[in-house]
Amino acid sequence: MDWLVSVAKFLVNEILSQPAYLIGLITAAGLIALRKSAGQVLGGAIKATLGFLLIGAGAGLVVAALAPLGEMIQGSTGAHGVIPTNEAIVGIAQAEYGSRVAWLMILGFAVSLVLARFTPLRYVFLTGHHMLFMATLLTMVLATAGQRSWVVVVVGGVLLGIMLVAMPAFAHPWTKRVTGNNTVAIGHFGTAGYVVAGATGQVVGRRSRSTEDMKLPEGLRFLRDSMVATALSMVLIYLIMSLVFLAKVGKKSAFKAFAVDGGPAAPDVGAYVMQSVMQGLQFGIAVAVILFGVRTILGELVPAFQGIANRVVPGAVPSLDAPIVFPYAQNAVLIGFISSFVGGLISLGLLAWIFDPAFGLALVLPGLVPHFFTGGAAGVYGNATGGRRGAVVGAFLNGVLITFLPALLLKVLGAFGKENTTFGDADFGWFGSLVGNAAKAGTVGGAILMLVIGAVVLAGAIVMQKRVVETGWDPGARRDALLGHAAAAGTEGDGGADAEAGSGAGPAATYAKIAPPPGAPKPPPPPGQDG
Repeated sequence: MDWLVSVAKFLVNEILSQPAYLIGLITAAGLIALRKSAGQVLGGAIKATLGFLLIGAGAGLVVAALAPLGEMIQGSTGAHGVIPTNEAIVGIAQAEYGSRVAWLMILGFAVSLVLARFTPLRYVFLTGHHMLFMATLLTMVLATAGQRSWVVVVVGGVLLGIMLVAMPAFAHPWTKRVTGNNTVAIGHFGTAGYVVAGATGQVVGRRSRSTEDMKLPEGLRFLRDSMVATALSMVLIYLIMSLVFLAKVGKKSAFKAFAVDGGPAAPDVGAYVMQSVMQGLQFGIAVAVILFGVRTILGELVPAFQGIANRVVPGAVPSLDAPIVFPYAQNAVLIGFISSFVGGLISLGLLAWIFDPAFGLALVLPGLVPHFFTGGAAGVYGNATGGRRGAVVGAFLNGVLITFLPALLLKVLGAFGKENTTFGDADFGWFGSLVGNAAKAGTVGGAILMLVIGAVVLAGAIVMQKRVVETGWDPGARRDALLGHAAAAGTEGDGGADAEAGSGAGPAATYAKIAPPPGAPKPPPPPGQDG
């Protein structure tokens, strides 16, 4: 029996939890189904894998670039509390629940494929690390509630499989609004924040122009290049926070802010300031790497998925990580990040002032990494339906969600609730809280309640798919009519010809620059890009 556990752990830890390998295998399977040559299969699989590795490399650079800023904000404000970090809480839980997490994840992925094959929810969830995160969360809340191991694996696996096909369906009307087609879906457990952002944009931004249509004076036209605008914005943020931090804690502590792995501190104020400038520039590089990785993966995965859809899951749509939407509105990513972070700060103040004294909720500090990725994506969704106002307000509400929901989740994590970290994205908070409280009803009663919750989520997703997604409802149609053109979700905003012209090219036009439709040749890269 031990060898089965070892095999399961290998599959989970070395393959299924590594999205790059998973994407490469899926791409190879799709190309084989399309009867491509061995060279095309191998080349496509490797290129798709490299695309996801590029996204991962960019994400790692983002984390590294934001780490000193988080310390500065915490040191400047004096706030102390829980910092949501998915990787950290998963690492803590693996030591105790590793084997159960492995079996739950394998069963959950299998259940999701069955549901994708035999229900209208034709979504295949390919964000491997988020599968691992949700599997770990479900294991934790069921196990700490006293459920037996077989209940944890079986019931948890069913719930995981449902979430893997249901959440992309709930977000898909807004995802199609972002991308302009039905080629990809969002496969990320920050979906509640994206739906809220898209719906909010419909309410607040009916006449608001896209973030990608910002009109700038002639002397500032260089800011049309999103990489330049992102880097410059982060440089300014870093400069301001580094000076505030210096004034707050003094030279001795401040000069160590950018020291890596015990390296030397800044020797003087000038070096310290220039280190903050370099850190902001590194952030701009990180975002550029992510965007290039997204273009690379879409160029290979979308045609390959045509083969999978025809052979295994008819009509299958790949559900991919949050950065997949970043190229569609790059200005909105930065606006969303900042707005989400502000929402987190205000929510932290409310927790400290009202909700901690009244309900005993923990103080959840705004982690810059979840605010960047989920806030940036929420900004894209808000912009797609509500332009600039939608991006700002929608991402702000995402920041509120990923502050209050983790605070509620801590109530059902048992001893793990006393750790200095927890899960950070919105879906972990609301789903974990529901399942965790249901699991406390005993072995039989808890299992029944949890399966009822799963059935409600699944039924809701099927209704959404049949009555909303498949009917072609466009959440931004009214805004388009008010603005007087067919698509107001924005241009790519990367400094290319469309951006320089300030055109209002819609999402379908943007997608054409990122990846070709299945079976079509790739278009040439826009001016100034590597393709």
